[in-house]
Amino acid sequence: MPSKIDLTPSEIVAELDKYIIGQADAKRAVAIAMRNRYRRQQLADDIREEVAPKNIIMSGPTGVGKTEIARRLAGLVGAPFVKVEATKFTEVGYVGRDVESMVRDLVERAIQMEREEQSVLWSAQAAGHAEERLLDCLLPVPVAQDPVTQDRHKRTREKLREQLLAGNLEDREVEVSVQEKSMPVGILSNVGLDQMGPEMENMFEKLMPSRSAARRVNVTQARQILHEQELDKLIDQQKMIDAALKRTEQSGMVFIDEIDKVCGAAAAMGAEVSREGVQRDLLPLVEGTTVNTRHGQVKTDHILFVAAGAFSRNKPADLMPELQGRFPIRVKLKDLTEDDFRRILTEPNNALTVQQVALLKTEGVEIEFADDAVAEMAAKAFELNRSLQNIGARRLYAVMEKVFEQISFDAPDKSQAKYIIDAAYVREHLRKVTQDEDLNIFGFAAGTSQKKN
Repeated sequence: MPSKIDLTPSEIVAELDKYIIGQADAKRAVAIAMRNRYRRQQLADDIREEVAPKNIIMSGPTGVGKTEIARRLAGLVGAPFVKVEATKFTEVGYVGRDVESMVRDLVERAIQMEREEQSVLWSAQAAGHAEERLLDCLLPVPVAQDPVTQDRHKRTREKLREQLLAGNLEDREVEVSVQEKSMPVGILSNVGLDQMGPEMENMFEKLMPSRSAARRVNVTQARQILHEQELDKLIDQQKMIDAALKRTEQSGMVFIDEIDKVCGAAAAMGAEVSREGVQRDLLPLVEGTTVNTRHGQVKTDHILFVAAGAFSRNKPADLMPELQGRFPIRVKLKDLTEDDFRRILTEPNNALTVQQVALLKTEGVEIEFADDAVAEMAAKAFELNRSLQNIGARRLYAVMEKVFEQISFDAPDKSQAKYIIDAAYVREHLRKVTQDEDLNIFGFAAGTSQKKN
């Protein structure tokens, strides 16, 4: 398979098809947006900066795959990705998160990704250094420096190394030094770090630097602690941060969910004013601005923003015209059909039936699904979404849990048992489904309920 960054649109869609059923239009839109990013990187410097990302608005009911498409796409191309809910933000002056915090979160995610990649490169060397330090903990260097003592120490150390590599010392306790960060008590009780400016964060770090503390842990835990400490020494922290900032600017991806909840009339009062204010605060980020983070400044000009919402009571046109203009691509996701539910249960790599079989196999219980069982669960989920609130594919989780409720409860006591799930079994265990949405979770009664007519 080609490298992540140069996947063609058709290859991106094919990869998304492994996890998400249907929604071809949305998949094509995001695939083209990703390919345009790759194309932009091939341009000369003078024109590259002029090419803006084609931000996307996805509209459609809950549970049809909006978030999953964006999340899988970011993982596929190795892009820093954060998901935020528009309702968590309020305009400046109201209590709530600052919209710029989403960019700061994106930087932290990019740093985490860079560290993970650097850790792979330096892992072997760090493991070697950690092993030597672990041996020092198990067998401290003797005070006496005479040749006999040193030779005895060397031989004993090599024997310990053999036992360590053989895994015979994993439960032995050793003392290691760890760094602990001090946190102010009471000062930040009502304020999160994400609600402070980067200057305040840096000030608190300088006022309360980390300190070393001795901990007694077993060899397994000590190896992990020492390995991380050695990685910190080997990885060039500033180079890693610089790479993360560039990665954020050039390939960062922000998914803004529930964007329809901040639609508000300009002349409205009260909460509507705050919603309009959130849109005004979002506008500079989407247009392109510079955000101060604790690690440095980040330009948002080429960050890809994907907004999503059900838009059941309004439509994308109800957003501010200026904000609409920054989301030129509109995609409407379709309601899931009964056939879509059937495919979701069996076709994706992470299909619910595959997950359920794997979960119960850990208890020694074998599960086999008949074709009519899958069709019955799909039909029941589709029927519930029509008669109750439509929650999309999430309804399948409730159906699956109800079908396997008794098996999951009995599994630890019935190891090596085998169950064949057919349509009759599904109907039997879903017979207590009720249409009274107020008395149950996801449409299922908690206890005694009336049968469905």
